[in-house]
Parts: sequence; structure tokens; C-alpha cells
Amino acid sequence: MKKNMFKRLLACVLAAGMVVALAACGGSGSNVSLNSGEMQEVDPESLQFPLAETATLTGMISYPPSTESNPNNRTIFKRLEEKTNVHIEWTAIQGDQWGDKITLAMANPKTLTDFVFTAGFNDSDLLKYADQGIIIPLEDYIDTYMPNLKAVFDKYPEYRTMSTDVNGHIWALPWIEQLGADYTAIQTIGNMPFINKKWLDFLGLDMPTTVDELEQVLIAFRDHAPEIQKEFGIEGSIIPMSCIVNDGDQDPCVLINGFGEGIGDMDKGRHIAVTDDKQVVCTATQEGFKKGIAWLHKLYEEGLIDPEAFTQEWSTYVSKGKSHRYGLCFSWDVGNIDNIVDFVPLPMLEADTKNLTPQNGSFTSGYDRGRCVVTAVAKNPALVCAWLDQMYDPFQSPQNNWGTYGEDDDFDIFVLGKNANGDDMLQHAPLGDASPVEVREAEAVGGPLAILDEYYGVYVTCPDDAQYRLDWIKDIYTPDMHTKYVFPNVFMTREDNEQLSNLQADITKCINAHKSDWIMNGFTDADWDAFQAELQSYKLNDLLAIFQKYLDAYYAEQ
Repeated sequence: MKKNMFKRLLACVLAAGMVVALAACGGSGSNVSLNSGEMQEVDPESLQFPLAETATLTGMISYPPSTESNPNNRTIFKRLEEKTNVHIEWTAIQGDQWGDKITLAMANPKTLTDFVFTAGFNDSDLLKYADQGIIIPLEDYIDTYMPNLKAVFDKYPEYRTMSTDVNGHIWALPWIEQLGADYTAIQTIGNMPFINKKWLDFLGLDMPTTVDELEQVLIAFRDHAPEIQKEFGIEGSIIPMSCIVNDGDQDPCVLINGFGEGIGDMDKGRHIAVTDDKQVVCTATQEGFKKGIAWLHKLYEEGLIDPEAFTQEWSTYVSKGKSHRYGLCFSWDVGNIDNIVDFVPLPMLEADTKNLTPQNGSFTSGYDRGRCVVTAVAKNPALVCAWLDQMYDPFQSPQNNWGTYGEDDDFDIFVLGKNANGDDMLQHAPLGDASPVEVREAEAVGGPLAILDEYYGVYVTCPDDAQYRLDWIKDIYTPDMHTKYVFPNVFMTREDNEQLSNLQADITKCINAHKSDWIMNGFTDADWDAFQAELQSYKLNDLLAIFQKYLDAYYAEQ
């Protein structure tokens, strides 16, 4: 028998030491009515857009700093309101404040909205809020009132599987972005290394192919800094190599893939990889990690790595890059750091071997399981889901993801053109000198969506920056991807998620701290042995056992 939602919520809130004034529990103020999560059927005809009468829903959304703070002033949402006759009363939170504020919002039904558009919840969040009765299961609504998303799930059932928990429930609407597949997927490498080809040519240097050759190139950049500054009019000191250690796509550990076993450290958040015999291992316990970090320390000791690499923020990293001071840097796209004319991708380097381990989860393309949730506050969840299904329309999803057309400003991501059949198609406008990130943040709205490979050339052109990145991967990196498996995107139980989260908190902190320290200060064999013992004290084997259980189950179903 389903428990009363108020009691479940109140028990959780009190356990967390928080006080929530719910009128149903004797507090003052208006009542908050939470639905039970049972399917609430309506006549599908009543959900035909545009609605005969204007309906109002409430939503919560994040937005990037220094961009439009009122979602209803964004062209995408203006057009959606005209198309659907649904008005959204938004609670908008600046992106850098989202984490704290969404946690508070989810604990207080009195201020909660019908849906959370850019939730970004991890699996633990989803299952916690599901147990508390704060979010509702969506599988029945998807099959009944969300034809666009259902079509995606029907064609690519792996996405339905990845969205479904062990009890058969779908608690959130996903974000899906297909760009390439398997070893050519755009997500296989995030922290791509880019080298300054203009400096190489000026100094008469060849593209390095080994770690030793790269070291000599960086030394040349250092030793010829005055000539480089003079030749290219660079203000500020020359930085042979810059990065942000332990910061996702700005991390330099893609360079250590060739050491030892060739596993590298491509999962910067979890530090795991899958061997060719389907065993989950911790990358920080491998010989390649030990040798690779020691080599990075050598570069640092020689003054080849930016001294601020351990502390600088993104804005500082970009500012120095836009001053053209880098010889080698790391990013998803060097266009966000400097420019794609002077810089080219650095191929994988040979040390003990030559290999690039693709990023975990990348073989099923871009996917975020917890992008959007419908809350138990929603009085008409069928309408909420029907409106959210518009985000999965093949013509709408690219706009939500990248931006739109026909705005009254200096730049649009798209112009409205025609495909080969004469139908409307979103055509990417040339980026020019504009930063892809900045332009998209100004126009896009994010949220739940799906962009499939077959949409390109029909509903939308492939973005220029995605296409050249796909070409780089296929031509430069895919040939060196000799790893057979990556850890898949699996939906674990709440218990396993909580245990994993607790274990990872200490283990990831330990790995990242030693990694930074050792790149700066070096380490001994005794330090390495103590590090391995410390990881075991944090129950590394228990963490690996959880991952292994789900990997085995995943391949048992293949």
C-alpha cells in the first residue's frame, strides 16, 4: 500500500535536519497537494496543440551567467508558447548557483514547480526523490502522451533501457545527442590535446609522435620564447603547455595513455576503465598511471607546464589562451581557448605503447539520464509530459541544444533553409570568430531532447565545430583506439548508488590530490606503495566490485 506522500517527505526532511512547513501537517499557509504518482489519464484530444484555451504550467530552469535570465524572453520559448498555447511560469536560477538551490527546492513542495527542466540529477538523486514521492514515474505517460520520445525509444531501445531502473520505472526524461557512433562518436575523447602548429612551423619542428619528441618540442617553445613573442606580437610570457589538472576536458592525462598498459585515465571523475577481458580496474593503480604521472612531473620540473595549472579557473585559462600564449592546451574544442587555424590536434603519443582508451559511456553517444523530471506537485502531469514531448520534436531538439534562427541580435546559430525535399531545415551559420560556447549559451535552453544521426541533412545540418571534431576523431584518434570495451551507462539501484557515492568521495579525492601533488613535487616508490595502501583503506575493491557487477549484468543481456 502506497504511503502518504506528506508523511514520507516529512520523515525525510526531518531526518536531514530541515524544517518544512506543510499545511497538511498542521502548519499555516496554503495546502500543498502531491499526487500519488499513479497514471492520470486524460483524453488525448485535449492535448492537441495549440490548446483551445491557454494553460499555465510551472517549471524550474538554470541559465548561464551573463545571459538572459528570463526564459520567456528567449526566442525558443516564445515560439513554443505560440505553438502550444501553454504559458510557463519559470523559476530561473543562475547556473553557478543551481546545485545548492535545486536541492533546497526539491525539499520544499510549497515552492516546487510542475517540472524541473534542467535538473541534471544523478542516479542517486533520482532514486532518492522517487522514494520520497517528490517525482513521479513517467513510463506510462511516455507511451501514451509523448509520441516524439516514444519514437526515439522504439528505434533505439537501448535508450529506454538506460532510462529505466531495476523496477521498470523511468524517473526522468533524457538528453540524447548522437554524433558519430562507437569508436567515431564525438564523446570518445573529451580532453583533446591541441598543439600550436604556427609555432611548430616557425621553429621548423615536426609534429611529435612520441612522449620524448613532445618534451623536446615543449623545450623548444620555452627556449625560443623571445623569438616567438616578437614574431607573433604576443604580450605576456610564453607557456609551453597549459591545462587545468583534475578539471574534465582541461585535464592533461590524455597524454599518459601510451605508458604501461596503455589504459590511461580517461574517466576523470571515477578513474575506472574496462580491460579487454571485461574486468573493471582503477586507472590509478596501473603501472601506466605511475609512469605517466612521473613523466608529467618531469615536464613540470623543467618549467614546461603552466604553474597555475592546479588552481586556475576556466576564465583565467581562456583569457591566457585568447592572448595566444599557449604551445599546447587541452579542451573539448580549441576554438573556445584560442582558434582552430593556428592549433591542430596532437595525435596520440607512443611511450611503452600507443593507445587511446575511449571515454566510458561514449559508445552510446551523448546521454544524460536525469535531465528533466516531473514532480508530484503537477496537477496535470499528462499535459506537462505532452508539452515536454515537444522538446523531442526533430525540428525542436537541435534548437534547444544549440540555439535558433531569426533573432534580433548580432548572431544566430541557424538560418532557416530547405533540405533536399524542400522541407524546412536548420542550417548552421558560420561561426566566424564567435565562441561556440558563448553563442549557444545566449540562445539555447537545454533541457530534455534527442538529436539522432539520421536528423542531419533532414532537419538540421551538422554543426561546423562538431563536424571538424568528428573528422579529427575519425582520422587522428580512432585508428589508435585499440581498447575493446568502455564502461556502459547503467542505472544502478539506490543502495548501490549510495554505497558507490560514499566510496567514491574518498577515493576520487585521494587520487586527485596525489595526482596534483605528484605532478608538482614528484614521488618515490615508497610514496606509490603508500598511495595504493591508502586506496585499499578506502575500500577500493568494494567500489570495483559494484562496477563489475553491473558490467557483468550488462554483457549478460547482450
